[in-house]
Amino acid sequence: MSETTGTGLPGSPTALFDHALRLHQLAPKVPLPRDGEPYPDGALHDRRQGPERPADRHSVGKAAALILEAHFAQVSALPRELAGAFHDVHIPIHSNKHITAVAERADRERVRRTGRWLVRHGTDRCSVTVGLALIASVGTVDDIPLIRTIGLLSNHFGALAAHALERLQGGADALLWLAERVTGWGRVHVVEALCRLDSPTARPWLLRRACDGDFLNGYFAGKVATAARLHEVLADLATDSEMVDHTGLLLQLMSDCGGMGLTLARYPHSAAVLEAHARHVGALSPTIERYYGVAWLTHFLTTRSPETAGCTTDQREALRATYLSVLDGEKWSRTARAGLAAGDRRMRWLADHRTPRFRLRAFPDRTPDVEVWRRPGTGAVRPCLRHRRTGPVPKCRGVEQWCTKGADRAVGALRGVRAPCCAGPVTWGSSRGPVAGCPAFIRSCADAQGWVVTTERQLAG
Repeated sequence: MSETTGTGLPGSPTALFDHALRLHQLAPKVPLPRDGEPYPDGALHDRRQGPERPADRHSVGKAAALILEAHFAQVSALPRELAGAFHDVHIPIHSNKHITAVAERADRERVRRTGRWLVRHGTDRCSVTVGLALIASVGTVDDIPLIRTIGLLSNHFGALAAHALERLQGGADALLWLAERVTGWGRVHVVEALCRLDSPTARPWLLRRACDGDFLNGYFAGKVATAARLHEVLADLATDSEMVDHTGLLLQLMSDCGGMGLTLARYPHSAAVLEAHARHVGALSPTIERYYGVAWLTHFLTTRSPETAGCTTDQREALRATYLSVLDGEKWSRTARAGLAAGDRRMRWLADHRTPRFRLRAFPDRTPDVEVWRRPGTGAVRPCLRHRRTGPVPKCRGVEQWCTKGADRAVGALRGVRAPCCAGPVTWGSSRGPVAGCPAFIRSCADAQGWVVTTERQLAG
């Protein structure tokens, strides 16, 4: 095993569990910074070229299962002998039928001891992943603290940790603990597990805190609305501001998650939930976040068909009117203007995207800022695809090609891009249908390559 730097003694390999535990103890109520990356074994894994995932999906996990089978066939073999045994084979990060079969055939107590040792002492993510897979197959409630802690490194271990907790008695409480401390893909796996459990203890949390605003929330927003039976508790919106805010976020995500999760068009209670949210959100004090959320939904109802919103034409027009009356209220307009004056990117986008049917009292007529992408520390500048047909920035095919490449890295299998006008969001097409439709998605693609969004005015300054 190569020596790696980390949170252990200088020059000694650091157990990934110890790495996660130390970072968690520094801030015990929030997710680990950067999901705990870089991991202590990062240098070791960054240097290698493989192994590749088997072309036959039914063969995934077989190589690891054969190593485990040979190990358990030797009665005297110790868990530490597996510490470096998996580094040269592909290790699945989700539950795997081949590894599970080996775990269930062998002596279960021995399998548990082996899995616990690998998770607790493993310094390589491959061996720790296999250990977690063994615990997920035959673990007990005694393993919950171990699973929760390694699950904090959720980008890699979140899927198996969620699966392991889901099958244990008391797993809902452990999943809720973990859900509050993970983001990104880890949050996707944990929240989806909570939705499958349909636990009464999880329902209040799902109704108020499941979504954190990440783009990946689109994978589970519809599942949350369905599993938590949001349509049954709409009356609670009158007295629960946290639930109003979260319902608005669910609606935003479901308006723009085609190819990812359940959309408003396919959610059977869309009209009722939209109507309840529109009726109650105006009673809340205005904030930038609330203003933008309501404006997003208003823009969606203005630019898309009633069927896309899951309602009739009359329902859509009534919803638009209600939302616009909230946005054009004096306090709400004042909040939006203050945000624009402070340079809030969301308010600038709204101010620049007025149409004859989408004009907001908060924003007087103004010349739109033209957003560009720039790579910090270099002179490289590219116009934002969303604005490539406006302002002094010339049309450039290279932008479309670059954005397609960036999006392909972020999502995969993209087949085309529709160049938008400033009146509407971006639509991406893929082999799975529309993937995303918002500037935030373009921004996430740019961020993946080190690009940040700014405006020509800021660049000149």
